[in-house]
Amino acid sequence: MKTILIMRHGEAAPMQADDAARNLTQIGHDEAEKMGIWLNKNFHPDALLVSPYIRAQQTANGVAKNNAFTFSETTPDVIPEGKPQVAADYLETLIATHPECNTWLVVSHMPIVSYLVDQLSPGNMPIFNTGAVAVINYDEQTQRSSYLSINAPANV
Repeated sequence: MKTILIMRHGEAAPMQADDAARNLTQIGHDEAEKMGIWLNKNFHPDALLVSPYIRAQQTANGVAKNNAFTFSETTPDVIPEGKPQVAADYLETLIATHPECNTWLVVSHMPIVSYLVDQLSPGNMPIFNTGAVAVINYDEQTQRSSYLSINAPANV
């Protein structure tokens, strides 16, 4: 059994012409670090898949202050307008090819984070606050997932 953690980036600056270049606010940096401590305490993620957008990269960096990743990759498959089926298939391929990694963290954006949860565990499409993390158990033998919870910085 593997654990998949799907995280929305921390609070970001207001929308601008170049969406990919938006930075985290100070609150967003604080959310990332707080969730990084919580993730380390509860899950010890050892693999990271992250969007190339600046705010997702900054969130992953904040989480990484408290976690050590054996595997880390940036992929455009998890950008806001990414296709959930493609992202889920790619994640499942990575899980199969990196058996040494037991807990996978995906740092991404709305709306794909909600759609990705539903893709992995149909019938579950949570709305993510900034910095929130959905927890999913994944059985790599059956390729079936179970959505467990969503956890926001204000509640951990």
